[in-house]
Amino acid sequence: MFSPTLVHEFLRKTSRQFPEKMALVSGAERMTYRVLDRRSDVLADGLIRSGVHRHDRVVIFLDSYIESVVSLFGILKAGGVFVMLNGSLKSKKLAYILKDSGAATLITHAAKARVVREALDEVPGFRHAVWIGAGNSFPETSCGFNQGWEALFQDQDASRGIPAAVATIRNIDQDLAALIYTSGSTGEPKGVISSHHNMVSAARSIIQYIGNIPDDIIVDVLPLSFDYGLYQVIMSMMFGGTVVFESFVFPVKVLQCIGRERVTGFPIVPTIAAFLLKLESLSHFDLSSLRYMTNTGAALPTEHIRRLRALIPTVKLFSMFGLTESKRTLYLPPDEIDRLPGSVGKAIPNCEVFVVDENGKEVPAGETGELVIRGSNVMRGYWNAPELTVMTYRPGILPGETLLHSGDVFKRDEEGFLYFLGRKDDQIKTKGERVSPKEVENTLSEMKGVSEVAVIGIPDDMLGSAIKAFIVSSPGTSLTEKDVLKYCTDHMETFMVPKYVSFLAELPKTPNGKIDKKSLKALD
Repeated sequence: MFSPTLVHEFLRKTSRQFPEKMALVSGAERMTYRVLDRRSDVLADGLIRSGVHRHDRVVIFLDSYIESVVSLFGILKAGGVFVMLNGSLKSKKLAYILKDSGAATLITHAAKARVVREALDEVPGFRHAVWIGAGNSFPETSCGFNQGWEALFQDQDASRGIPAAVATIRNIDQDLAALIYTSGSTGEPKGVISSHHNMVSAARSIIQYIGNIPDDIIVDVLPLSFDYGLYQVIMSMMFGGTVVFESFVFPVKVLQCIGRERVTGFPIVPTIAAFLLKLESLSHFDLSSLRYMTNTGAALPTEHIRRLRALIPTVKLFSMFGLTESKRTLYLPPDEIDRLPGSVGKAIPNCEVFVVDENGKEVPAGETGELVIRGSNVMRGYWNAPELTVMTYRPGILPGETLLHSGDVFKRDEEGFLYFLGRKDDQIKTKGERVSPKEVENTLSEMKGVSEVAVIGIPDDMLGSAIKAFIVSSPGTSLTEKDVLKYCTDHMETFMVPKYVSFLAELPKTPNGKIDKKSLKALD
């Protein structure tokens, strides 16, 4: 048996070991490893025949979990780079990412025709769209070549081997596997460059400290555009587990699913923890199979950890810290969580971290500084953003390596355990997602009747941080909170919509004319 080095090679290996084992479950739909491997082979063959070449970026813009997973492995097998986007994306941001990534192909659903049409109008000459749910009647867009998803799988013999065109693709682990777009301080999304080596290394480290085995069944309630949700799939394909997709819009269904599917792993974010803590008891649900829970995206409040431990004492709780630029960085072993609930632990396997001052010198225990990360989990930089890459990814200890300067403020105790204190910048972590205030401000500033706007994050037990928008209305207008929230819902992804809206006669300013956000935070 070969030793995989590429993300999709782990799917091939696992499908040979456990061909009839369930790889994916989504509602009534179930897919074995054999079928997933075969369908992604067929998709790869179709993409190659349609003109997708090695290193081409292919955007996945879907709501369906299973078709998204088939797509990402099909893209990788075709030698391409997948760009997984949230299905709630609006046309403006979709157009930006299509242009920024230089994508040649888009895989989407006919139900998204309006958003896609508006986006493609801003991307002249876009070449190729694959439509799910359209049959042979494709939505009218400016795209040069439309193709039906269903047609790619017609008349395919499930017993056939790897298609010849797919078998000839030769990637190495330094090739890119994905661009993962995350909010940027400039207000525009930035694409984190992730090689096969980066993704496999990060996933392998996480599997090691969690102790995943083929018997593990993970319930994934997180979007695949969020790397925390995405890596549940990557990891499971590596160790031969099963991923069950659910939506936390219906939290009771998720808890029922744990018992029905005999789930062993439950990745959460603080919003999910806050909901669980609203329940007086979990005795109505069968959680006997649950072995572990993990948290990242934002630190769990210490009180939440204590209450969760009391609510489900037999479940191992992993408190973790990471960022898209390095996937995962720190974890606290479950046997330390009662003693050190405020810590997010130490470096994950095959990773090294430092807390440094403004001159890059490591600070003593107890002093604050920026977290710097070294290891193969450190991604390659930002797509089309060389200046930002140079600022964030700096020369390392050895020639040719880079260290990731996280922008996160930490302190370390005498035992080496680390504590997250906040961001050097003002980005907001809410609902497990990182949101750029500038991006929300840019969108709100386009609303008719808005003269000035400033956005901050405020503490929130449910969300981690809640988004609050301060607005100065244009003269002669009478905007209401309802007007603003409706506009946000129509123009932003759900997690970016402010929870609070406040109207001011003017925004406080610093002597140099900048908006004084410290003064705004003092208003709360």
